Amino acid sequence: MEKAAPRELVYVSAEQSGEVVVVDPESAQVVQRIAVGKRPRGLMPSPDGKVLYVAKSGSPRAGPGVDESKLPPPDRAADGVGVIDLASSNLVRTLPGGQDPESVAVARDGKALFIANEETAELSKLDIAAGTISARVTVGQQPEGVSVHPDGKLVYVTCEEDNEVVAVDALENKVLAHIPVGKRPRAIAWSQDGALAFVTNELDASISVIDARSHKALQQIMIAPPSAAGSTEHRPMGIVRSQDGARLYVSTGRGGAIAELDVAERKVTRMIEGVGARPWGIALSADSKRLYSANGPSNDLAIIELATGTQKRLAIGGSPWGVVSVTR
Repeated sequence: MEKAAPRELVYVSAEQSGEVVVVDPESAQVVQRIAVGKRPRGLMPSPDGKVLYVAKSGSPRAGPGVDESKLPPPDRAADGVGVIDLASSNLVRTLPGGQDPESVAVARDGKALFIANEETAELSKLDIAAGTISARVTVGQQPEGVSVHPDGKLVYVTCEEDNEVVAVDALENKVLAHIPVGKRPRAIAWSQDGALAFVTNELDASISVIDARSHKALQQIMIAPPSAAGSTEHRPMGIVRSQDGARLYVSTGRGGAIAELDVAERKVTRMIEGVGARPWGIALSADSKRLYSANGPSNDLAIIELATGTQKRLAIGGSPWGVVSVTR
């Protein structure tokens, strides 16, 4: 019997509806909705492509400027990391994730998860086989993005309120450095050789370039020039690197666009406009020919053909937050 050809599927976390939505990008159709629990946000597939991890939070949603004293109480029992079996598309397990897990990254050997706990200013390390948190590392205030270095020995965590990235030893579970970056850092991508990290800074429309060996910021790349008042509509959020390492793609939040950057030149070479309302999570197909953007306020997924810039918008609902592409 012939083995089925590999198939790409796109998985989108719908924060408000408590689902992971499965999309066939070829037909631009929703093929399944997987109920996972409250406030699914960060997504990360396992290295072997067999399972998908999803960070879930029992904390109530609260946008900028919301009076938190008027929010309903948190449901701490809803906090955790869901495990979706990708062969069956079923939620098979929920692992502990600390308080208010927002983003998750998996160790290179697939044995541990690193979880950003926004409310407690911690990075949690989860032993997957044991199903227990093996370490908690205090980082900066409001940690959001978390990413494991290509060598597996280092984790970077963006800390929004402190305008810094915290470098953590992935094996010893200790802080190595606090790295000042731009205002309200969000997400992280590594250069292909692991020498550099690129960090999105929401409030000053820039990308910080960090030396991943010395843990020092080298420069800031502006996504868009500020206005005379010193502001810009573009708010860098998600970031992803092309397979060949030559390009970075950055979602710009309320700017409604995707910025394409040349890694060698360290400059913006193209803006793909009109991808949706407040694009946040971003992903590439395995061949880097197609890009996906989760657009919360417009409740849709943008599917963009990068060679031509043409795009489709697929209604998802539920306030899309994160997105990943898996081919298996």
